[in-house]
Amino acid sequence: MFKNGILRHAVVSAGFALAVSTTWANAEQVPINGTVQSKCIIMTDSAGVYGNPNAYTLSTAAADGGADAIVRIDVTLADAYKAHITAPTEFSSAPSLPDLPTFAGNTEVQTVSDATGMGTYESGKIEQGMTDIYDLTATGSTWFKTSSTVTMGGSKAFPGGNYTAMVTAECIAK
Repeated sequence: MFKNGILRHAVVSAGFALAVSTTWANAEQVPINGTVQSKCIIMTDSAGVYGNPNAYTLSTAAADGGADAIVRIDVTLADAYKAHITAPTEFSSAPSLPDLPTFAGNTEVQTVSDATGMGTYESGKIEQGMTDIYDLTATGSTWFKTSSTVTMGGSKAFPGGNYTAMVTAECIAK
């Protein structure tokens, strides 16, 4: 019986040790962090200006007293980004308007730093509504100009005041 008692004690002790070791088990989630610096940088080269050639039109055309908005995009990693540039579709600030305005706009390549590598940007662009999409296949700088024309519904006059509309320029990773 002494032998059985020792054996029984050993079995109970081993079971207790196993139970204790599982309660001591521990797990941790260890993060790995990193910061990615975009290889595509967007800069405003010059803000656009609306001219007012008649009572019911605002235009960025130079002939109308306006100036197109110019955005520069610098790419340091070729064939990794697409530029999405959207002409204005609404005013971000304006006086109270007598009717709904209609926006029209277009973006086109103005200048490139590498005529060989970027020479097809304009002919290869994809137009989706007011957004023009460019495949940025070469490193360097590209200047995009965006024109905008706004007409007041019903040929009503634009009230006096300050008008602001935004061009949206984005670099989208491929």
